[in-house]
Amino acid sequence: MNIASLNERSRIWRLVALHVWHRTLKWMHGGPFFRLQPFSAVPARLLIAPQDLRTADETNAADIYGGRFLFSGHLVETQGRSPFEMNAVHDEWQRELHSFGWLRDLRASDSQIARQNARVLVEDWMKFCGRRHSIGWEAPVVTQRILSWLAHSPFILQDGDHEFYRRFVKSLARQVRYLRQTINETEDGVVRLRASLAVASACISMAGQGRFARQSIRRLEHELTRQILPDGGHISRNPKALIDILADLLPVRQAFVAQGLEMPPAMLQSVDRMMPLLRFFRHGDGTLGHFNGMGSTPNDLVATILAYDDARGAPPLNAPHSGYQRLSGASSVVLMDTGPVPALAVSGDAHAGCLSFEFSSAANRIVVNCGVSAKSNPLWRKVSRSTAAHSTITIEDTSSCRFLAERPFGRLLGAPILSGPSTVSMEREDDQAGCRITASHDGYVPEFNVVHERDVRLSGDGTVLDGIDTLRAVEPVDPEHRYALRFHLHPGLRTSMLRGGSAVLLVCRDGEAWEFEAPGCEIALEESIYLSDVFGHRKTDQIVISGSLLEVPAVGWQFRKTATAKLSRRGTSDFDDLGELPFEE
Repeated sequence: MNIASLNERSRIWRLVALHVWHRTLKWMHGGPFFRLQPFSAVPARLLIAPQDLRTADETNAADIYGGRFLFSGHLVETQGRSPFEMNAVHDEWQRELHSFGWLRDLRASDSQIARQNARVLVEDWMKFCGRRHSIGWEAPVVTQRILSWLAHSPFILQDGDHEFYRRFVKSLARQVRYLRQTINETEDGVVRLRASLAVASACISMAGQGRFARQSIRRLEHELTRQILPDGGHISRNPKALIDILADLLPVRQAFVAQGLEMPPAMLQSVDRMMPLLRFFRHGDGTLGHFNGMGSTPNDLVATILAYDDARGAPPLNAPHSGYQRLSGASSVVLMDTGPVPALAVSGDAHAGCLSFEFSSAANRIVVNCGVSAKSNPLWRKVSRSTAAHSTITIEDTSSCRFLAERPFGRLLGAPILSGPSTVSMEREDDQAGCRITASHDGYVPEFNVVHERDVRLSGDGTVLDGIDTLRAVEPVDPEHRYALRFHLHPGLRTSMLRGGSAVLLVCRDGEAWEFEAPGCEIALEESIYLSDVFGHRKTDQIVISGSLLEVPAVGWQFRKTATAKLSRRGTSDFDDLGELPFEE
C-alpha cells in the first residue's frame, strides 16, 4: 500500500472519529430537549431588529396564506393543517420551512392578513417543534431561524398581545442558548461562522444579555479571524461563502452601530477584505465565476451587498491566499483557479478544478465551468465537482482530486476531498502587452506521473487569449494513457466549425464573435451542460482536444476576437432564446 493510500485512510478515520465525538458531545449535553429547560433569565424585550438584506417576493405571501408551500422545488398543500405537522415531506423542503426565510415574503406584502398568518405559523412552530424536531433543530436551520425571527420581529409582533410577545422572546432565547452550547459541534466553515453571527446578533438585539453578549462577540471575532483569509477569501475557497457571510455580517455590523457599541476589529477588517474579493470574482455581466461550489449568482443580493462597499475601486488582480488570479484587458476578464485543495473539514463543496479558468468579454460569458445547482440531485452534484466539468485538462477521465466515496462513510460524512493538488506553483507577469499567468499542479502525479502546467496570456486590449497546456512527465508514463483538454462554452453562444474542423467560431448574442484555434491539433465540438438555478440544466457545447501523453504532451491554443458587438442587448436577434430551455435530467 502506497503512502497516498495510507494518508487517505488516515483522513477518513479522522473524519469518522470527529463525527463520533460530536455525536457523543450531543448525547452528553442531552440534545435540544435537555438544553431547552426553563431559563433562569429570559430576556424581557427585544431592543433592535437587524436588517434582512435578501430579496423578498411578495407574491409568495398569497400562496402561503392559501396553504401552498413551494420550497426547494417541492410544492406541498397543507389542506388546512399546519405545515409543521407534516413530517413525511422532502428533507430540503422541511429545512426551508423551519428556517423561516419566507417571512421576508410575508413582510413584503405589508398586510394585516400576512402579519396574522406569520404569527399563526410562528405559534405553530413553537407548539409542534419548539422543543424537539429532527430537522428543525439542525444547527444551520436554527441559525437561519434565529436570524429570520430577529430581522422580522417588528412585523411578527405588531398587533400581537403581550402573552405572544413573551412566548416569542422565550423561544428565541431558548434557540440562541442551544446554538451557543452546540456551536463547537457544528460543521466547520460557513455553517459555524453563520452560527456565531446569529448568536452575536441575538445577544446585542435582546435586553439583559451582558456576559453572553461579550462571549458571543469574542467567539465571532475568533471565527472571522480564523476563517477569513488575508486577501478576503474564505478558507473553503468557495466564492459563494463571501455572499453568505456578508449578507449576515453587514446587518450585524449595522446593529453594533445602532446600539452604540464598539465595533470588533475583526469585523471591520473582514468586511474591508471581503468586499474587494467579491468584486474580484465578478465577470462583466455581474455573475461570479463558477469555482469550488459557486453556482448561479443572486445578482440582486450581490448588488445590495456591494452598495455597502465604501471603496468601490477596481477589483484586485491577485488573491494569493485564496488561490485565484484575475487577468484583465480592456473589457475582457479571465478568472483562474491556482490554489490547492482546501482543508479536509471545509472541502465538502470543493471541486477538482485546479488550473481551470473562465473567460468573458464585456457582458458576454465565453468559457465557463459547468457550475453547480442547488436543484441538482446527488449524481449531478458529483458530476459538477469532477475535473471534467471544468475548463482544464483531464487524464483518462480521472479527476485531479479524490473524493470520499458514498460507501461506507459517504452518507454519514458527506464527500470531502481526501487528496488532490498539494503543490501549486504560480508566477504572474503584468506589462503593457498584457497579463500572463504560468501555473502548475501535482494532482496527477500519484496516478499518472505527470505535472499539469498551464501558461495563459491575455493581451492588453483584451482581444487575444493565448494558452499552452503541458503535461510534464516526472517519471515514466503509460503510453496508452490519453488526455482531454476541455473548454466548456456558455449556452448563450452559437458555435460552428471553421476551415474543415481546424477552428471554431463563437458568436455571442450581441453579434460579438471569437475564433478558437489549436494549431496541429484535432478539435472536436461536443455536447456539454451548464448547471443553473434559474433555467435548470441547460445544453451547451464544449471544445475538446484529445491526445496521447507521449505523442503530444503539449497543446497551444488561442481565442481571438474577430468581430465587435453589432446588436443592442435590449433588442432581438436570431437566437435570443438560445439555450433557455431546461435540459431534462
